[in-house]
Order: sequence, then C-alpha cells, then structure tokens
Amino acid sequence: MAGQIPQRFIDDLLGRVDVVEVVGERVQLKKAGRNYSGLCPFHQEKTPSFTVSADKQFYHCFGCGANGMHYAS
Repeated sequence: MAGQIPQRFIDDLLGRVDVVEVVGERVQLKKAGRNYSGLCPFHQEKTPSFTVSADKQFYHCFGCGANGMHYAS
C-alpha cells in the first residue's frame, strides 16, 4: 500500500523514545527506587499514585487505574 510507513521504521523510532522523558515533559516526576512517581495527570490527587517504569516503558496510576505505553501502535 503506497504511503504506509514500514513497521520496522515505527519499531526503530519507538525504540529511541523514553517514556520517562515523554511523561516528564508534562508531569513532575521523582525517582522512587527503579521507577519514577508523580501526581497523576488523569485525576486530581494530593498524594502521588502515578508510577512510570523506565525498564518496562510503561505508566500506571494506582489511584484511578490509568495505564499504558507512551505511544499507541
């Protein structure tokens, strides 16, 4: 199909992007062991329940359940 981006290009690009950097542009993150934590951007809270894993390239909020990768493929 003309104009379609090859999957290997997408995979290569996503391999160069770090979830901590992407989320950290909008959420103030603090190092917490192997992960980072901060206030969840998806709901109002006073105590941080939002966790970002650099190893897994994944985020999860223990308060509201929001989770996922920093991209959608």
